[in-house]
Amino acid sequence: MASGKVARRTVVADVAALLDSPEIAALIAAIDGIGSTRGRKGYGTRTLVGAVLIRGIYGLPSWTWTAALIREHPALCEIIGGAPTNWACCRFATKLCKNRSVLGEFFDRCAEALRGVNPDFGRDVAIDASDLRAWANGQRYVSKGGKLRERFSDPDASWGHRSAISTRKGGGFYGYKIDLAVCTRTGLPLAWQTRTARHHESLFVADLLDAVKARGFKPETCAMDKGYDASRVYDECESRGVDPVIPIKGTKANQVVLPVATGGRMFPRIARGTERFKSLYRRRAAVEREFGYLKNEHGLASFKVRGTERVALHADLMILARLALALNRSQEVAALAA
Repeated sequence: MASGKVARRTVVADVAALLDSPEIAALIAAIDGIGSTRGRKGYGTRTLVGAVLIRGIYGLPSWTWTAALIREHPALCEIIGGAPTNWACCRFATKLCKNRSVLGEFFDRCAEALRGVNPDFGRDVAIDASDLRAWANGQRYVSKGGKLRERFSDPDASWGHRSAISTRKGGGFYGYKIDLAVCTRTGLPLAWQTRTARHHESLFVADLLDAVKARGFKPETCAMDKGYDASRVYDECESRGVDPVIPIKGTKANQVVLPVATGGRMFPRIARGTERFKSLYRRRAAVEREFGYLKNEHGLASFKVRGTERVALHADLMILARLALALNRSQEVAALAA
């Protein structure tokens, strides 16, 4: 008797399809065009990009784990054309860190291809920030009652505040934050940035919207939570032709339909309390789901590197795997529908 269950696609099949995709092929060609430093011949770019995809798909926290998995998995070795060592992967990551523009070009190609499959991709946006705990000790004192710590293993990280989630209490944490803009219709990332945790997320709305527009999207609305309820945020959105969807701070009694929608914090162009406002704000959950997916499935929160540049590269590589998989799936569905 049929069970109605469909077997999950293997990572081997996914990696093989991604390495043969035109977007990944263009990325490999761009990296090859950078050139290499002097030294003994190492592994090819296709092999190392395959290792990046494997790490992102499996959500592995380090290159050591990635190299060990590939080495013990004959099918993965065959697909990517070798078993690179963790040192080779680290050198490749350093090369990407110095040439992050090639990753930006890849994300631009993915955005263009996804818009071709779904014309509404990027029309409605949601923005939020999430914490990334540093792989370091940020305590001020070396020990309880001891002397002040003079040197920190990750000087770029800082203390910040995070909200309570599920059974986890809110409060201070030591590390970084990632600001993310996603499409509420597909849940896929449009633009993001990694930064220290000390600054409030509302300071980075303008930068994210500019990055979304620079990638070719034309957002019409932007949903954010109460933490973004500030006159400056409304002005930044409306000056860019984006209607902010933000509940006003206070009790639910304040969430009423205002008679005039002239713009600004008190009279937004999409009036609070209307069905359209409620519908758009419900879609804000897309950014929360995407954070959970990136952290739990693609290992965004599991990293063993220090410094803003390396943490930002880690986020780029995890999102690279996420977008590459999503693009491959959407193209397959579009091909079957045609």
